[in-house]
Amino acid sequence: MNCLSTMGGEYVCNLSPELIQRAKDELNEDPERRAADIQHIRDWLKKQPHIKARTDDWTILRFLRGCKFSLEKTKQKIDMFYTCKSMCPEWYTNRDPQDKRLRAILEMGLALPIPRVKEDQRQIILGRPGHRDPNTTGFDDLARAIIILFDLLLEEDETLIIRGVDLVLDAGELNFQHATQMSPPKIKMVSVLTQEGYPMRPKGLNYINTPAAFDTVFNIFKSFMKEKMKKRIHIHGSDLESLYKEVPKECLPVEYGGTNGTIEEIKDYWIKRVDARRDWLLEDEKYGVDESKRPGKPKTTVDLFGIEGSFRKLNID
Repeated sequence: MNCLSTMGGEYVCNLSPELIQRAKDELNEDPERRAADIQHIRDWLKKQPHIKARTDDWTILRFLRGCKFSLEKTKQKIDMFYTCKSMCPEWYTNRDPQDKRLRAILEMGLALPIPRVKEDQRQIILGRPGHRDPNTTGFDDLARAIIILFDLLLEEDETLIIRGVDLVLDAGELNFQHATQMSPPKIKMVSVLTQEGYPMRPKGLNYINTPAAFDTVFNIFKSFMKEKMKKRIHIHGSDLESLYKEVPKECLPVEYGGTNGTIEEIKDYWIKRVDARRDWLLEDEKYGVDESKRPGKPKTTVDLFGIEGSFRKLNID
């Protein structure tokens, strides 16, 4: 992993010449203008009474990269990110890795960023949403664990936004009990957060081992996806050879036919990273928005997630 290097909060670029060029070509990043763009966003944040945000170079830079250095889009995404954070306390609070319940969830390895084999390859994130007991855990447990890993990955890997992300979601253990926990409002929250709040660059959504319960949840997810995301969906069923056409076999864990470590090894690595960043995770809870201070009309969950009236609960026989 290309770990971030900063000096007194100032960004120090450790990218290879190839990735610097790729950032120029794909993200409109100009190393000569980078510091001025960061400062522009920092100055803007100082004038936003409702946003309490991290203002270090690196935090701002990853939003700029995620928005291809459009200053206006960067402002919108930062506002949306911190607004989502405050609107979803069930996902962004109680993130102490020493908490017994959270620890047990993390130990399940429900979401695992896979180590890179090559510097320029996309970041593979393996999701196993059904790898939990729905009698003792809920969707919020799953979301909190995944978001912790997303946040650390974004914080620690300088190359991530440049390389983009391939999601591999193994739905093999999903059952109808899991599906009933994934209500339309929760799915809409995930969709808004990932598509409009996070500066991720998802390039491929690969679904494998899809059971009957998958269709119910997936159809709801798909209804909230932007058109460009729908075009990046690949449903492989149980055909791993089909998956390998999208995600190189050697980049995957042993359990999925690859040679890139075992799930247990990858899970242990990330648990150590979460433990090492405990103070950062606890401190991060203080950042968000205060809607009473927002210029103009305060935002609500209706504004953010379009959750008004009542969604019908999933009817699953």
